[in-house]
Amino acid sequence: MKRILTSLAACGLLLGTACAADDIIETAKSTGTFKTLTAALDAADKTEMLKEKGPYTVFAPSDEAFDKLPKGTVEDLLKPENKKKLGKILAYHVVEGKVMAADVKTMMAKTVNGAELDIKVTDGAVTVNDAKVVKADVVASNGVIHVIDTVLMPPMKKKE
Repeated sequence: MKRILTSLAACGLLLGTACAADDIIETAKSTGTFKTLTAALDAADKTEMLKEKGPYTVFAPSDEAFDKLPKGTVEDLLKPENKKKLGKILAYHVVEGKVMAADVKTMMAKTVNGAELDIKVTDGAVTVNDAKVVKADVVASNGVIHVIDTVLMPPMKKKE
């Protein structure tokens, strides 16, 4: 019994976090903090991308971040006809490579959707565009999750 508890504690399961053996999706699901995000990833067919080898850094909006969106926004984005738009929004939260909090610096970072994020470090606090990183370094087997308090919206492209 002691060995089982030690293993669970080593994985962080007693604290509600995941083992690093889990990929980004399984890690996100096991925390209980990303129900809306994982549902959106499923709806946009982006789940498999975050199960790949990676590594990826995901700036993951918590359920509370999604709750801050105007009423009806999430439900609208989850509709099949908005799958492409939702996919672009979700891809805007992902950067290739594994960037741990200790390695974060003020910079522009290219996302997998092609647009850039404005990352700033000020007095030890990290912001991504207008979102605050509220928890860093949730480690997964294929990358890392940094929890943010706001859903990031990619810049609108000018119509040509």
